[in-house]
Amino acid sequence: MTRDELEHIIRAAGEITNEYEFVIVGSQSMLGSVPNPEEVFTVSMEADIYPLHAPELADTIDSAIGEASPFHQQFGYYAQGTNPATALLPKDWMQRVHRVQNAGTGDRVGYCLDVLDLFLSKAVAGREKDREFCKALLVHGYVTPGRVLQAVPSMPIDDKGLRTLRATIRRWVKAVRDAGHNVPEE
Repeated sequence: MTRDELEHIIRAAGEITNEYEFVIVGSQSMLGSVPNPEEVFTVSMEADIYPLHAPELADTIDSAIGEASPFHQQFGYYAQGTNPATALLPKDWMQRVHRVQNAGTGDRVGYCLDVLDLFLSKAVAGREKDREFCKALLVHGYVTPGRVLQAVPSMPIDDKGLRTLRATIRRWVKAVRDAGHNVPEE
């Protein structure tokens, strides 16, 4: 997915729901802070999105412009209607969002996660695709181990979960470095 395609999804979601502000979580939220990332970050054809003030309308988005919809068939990308519980995020994530608002969004607002919050959310989820995405964020320098590890305590998980998350991140950093990538600590 490209930045223009994400803007189109924000605009379409606004037209469907008559809402003004949306939150984009998941990998494509990266397009808020990095409009033209490397190809590895644009593979997904879905944007996880929900209306900020009416998350219950996510199903409306899903049915109108979701997977296998006429929108998806016509454009080759789609929206996945989600909700605030979809992504586990640091307590202060909303303070770091990147605002996407322009003619492409129909002047609607899309709040995209900062790459630090995106990394932490995907690290907690821990699926294979999340692991690869996080490693790519490290390889391409969008996050550093020091910055990510410093933010771990802001995750709303118990102490055991925090220890596990730190160990997971350190393991990924080691794997990336062992593969020959120069990943600076800070």
